[in-house]
Amino acid sequence: MTDKPSEMFWYNLHTKSVEKGFLSPSSDRVGPFETAHEAEHAMEKLRENSDRWEAEERAEREGH
Repeated sequence: MTDKPSEMFWYNLHTKSVEKGFLSPSSDRVGPFETAHEAEHAMEKLRENSDRWEAEERAEREGH
């Protein structure tokens, strides 16, 4: 495990591939992830986070 983002894994939204380090512009990548496997599943994680945040916001609006 590293705390250096330049040595971690990223998912490139444009090429739909995993990269190690800062190979592409920040606007094209999401991360960082500790493993290539985590980066491969970046879109799933983004969907899960989005769904969770939407549910939390809905609960706040409804006063729950």
